[in-house]
Amino acid sequence: MSQADLNPESSSEVVREAIREVMPFDVVIVGGGPAGLATACKLAQLSQEQDLSLDICLIEKGSEIGAHILSGAVLESKALDELFPDWRAMGAPVTTAVSNEEIHFLYSAAGSFKLPEFLIPRDLHNDGNHVISLGNLCRWLGEQAENLGVQVFAGFSASEILYDDAGAVIGVATGDMGRDKAGNEKAAFEAGYELQAKYTVFAEGCRGHLGKQLIQRFKLDKGKTPQHYGLGIKELWEVDPSQHFPGKIVHGLGWPLGFGKTTGGSFLYHLEDRQVAVGLITDLNYSNPWLNPFEEFQRFKHHPLIKNILHGGKRISYGARALSKGGIQSLPSLVFPGGVLAGDNAGFLNFLKLKGTHTAMKSGMLAAESIFAALISENKGSNNVLDSYQRSIESSWIYAELQQVRNVAPAMHRFGTLLGSAYSFIDQTIFRGKLPFTLLDKVPDHASLKPAEYCPKIRYPKPDNAISFDRLSSVYLSNTNHEEEQPCHLQLFDPDTPINFNLSQYDEPAQRYCPAGVYEIIRTEQDTRFQINPQNCVHCKTCDIKDPTQNISWVSPEGGGGPNYPNM
Repeated sequence: MSQADLNPESSSEVVREAIREVMPFDVVIVGGGPAGLATACKLAQLSQEQDLSLDICLIEKGSEIGAHILSGAVLESKALDELFPDWRAMGAPVTTAVSNEEIHFLYSAAGSFKLPEFLIPRDLHNDGNHVISLGNLCRWLGEQAENLGVQVFAGFSASEILYDDAGAVIGVATGDMGRDKAGNEKAAFEAGYELQAKYTVFAEGCRGHLGKQLIQRFKLDKGKTPQHYGLGIKELWEVDPSQHFPGKIVHGLGWPLGFGKTTGGSFLYHLEDRQVAVGLITDLNYSNPWLNPFEEFQRFKHHPLIKNILHGGKRISYGARALSKGGIQSLPSLVFPGGVLAGDNAGFLNFLKLKGTHTAMKSGMLAAESIFAALISENKGSNNVLDSYQRSIESSWIYAELQQVRNVAPAMHRFGTLLGSAYSFIDQTIFRGKLPFTLLDKVPDHASLKPAEYCPKIRYPKPDNAISFDRLSSVYLSNTNHEEEQPCHLQLFDPDTPINFNLSQYDEPAQRYCPAGVYEIIRTEQDTRFQINPQNCVHCKTCDIKDPTQNISWVSPEGGGGPNYPNM
């Protein structure tokens, strides 16, 4: 199916294929997040150690490395220690050690209690960890990669997977620049490039649109439960000095998402320079189509535990991002002819720790080792499949971590916040994750919605523009920008489904689950229509995940488009 077939705004005429320039490399890495950058750095280190010259290319769709990176974030430096043992002396932006940590149960809009130490699972403790901006860490890793000789190209989106005649991956094509909404060439048109490689690493992050295609084409998820996701919404604030405690972290569960099967959690991290990061993660398996994750987050900030910190402060930035949380049960096979999956494109988040940076980086480093060994031996293995990478992951500390916490997320989904937390305490504190069974969650997130008529409507308060805000002013703070005259990157397989089915069944949930106001229902005297505002998109991928009919496909827009997050 062509892009014109998918895109409701495209014309029916056939768009002329542009002639692409071919650029050969030894390795192409798609994605400038922690996994992709760790892959690049490790490959370059190995090539220098062996006095070999490898052509390594890393492409990133954001306008710069770090522009699209959003995470809490508390860093466990285990993988960074392995990659750059002297990272402190090298000036890595990892300077604020965790000084104090609390977990609170929010039982109402105003009430909460701090969990005693003995109720907190061992892996939730953060001794020795650091509060960081993951975007800034990625910028630093990008500098290290370039210093090591990696060719880093920001502002280039990978739009297509390249295959040889035998069906093996041989690289990617970058997207064309300068096409209009119908896909026709504009005056400033520039054709994309074919980046061909002996091996290609797909490290696009959560729900990567190329990774999704690879999983389907090579049946990498055979025998696995569906991947599960959460939507993380985050703001960066500058607060009053009297309310700032560098290194303090606060996690919460319960209100406003409730105590049943609408699960998730909150965080507030104190960084340096009077800044705090505040956020809410809503698990995307929720069933009530009236739920609005953005409004839940705005409501959450009015809880006294949070409001007292933010009061009198200034909101600096806003962003949203989906995260993969299915765990080891949902982890696809990682290898296929000509390439591998790494990082959150596969789903290495440790749900209990609420951390995935260290596992993503380690997966990239193991990918680099397997690729390097294959390149120097010129032994491509059976059908050019890097089975050694799959084996190294399964024998690594990543796999041991995920195996230990495998039942935490499905327990939350199955039993809800209260009983799920109780189960997790028993599972982790008493049995250390070694209970002789594995819980499964076989219902994909998009299939969990109930018809709107059977669910209670949720009334959200209006924003006060001091603590809570509307979506459009929030998107403004994400510095999101897209070239408007380009093909829509939010594609509908059937343009009639939103009105003819989703609206009647679920009151079209896209107008609520999107944290950026991309989707609207426009009612006039003449008709009711579904409107897409792609220029608002912050690339969170929630629509691709949560649409109940799986009618929306998120694909990469022109390179350089999307958010430009500072210090997120």
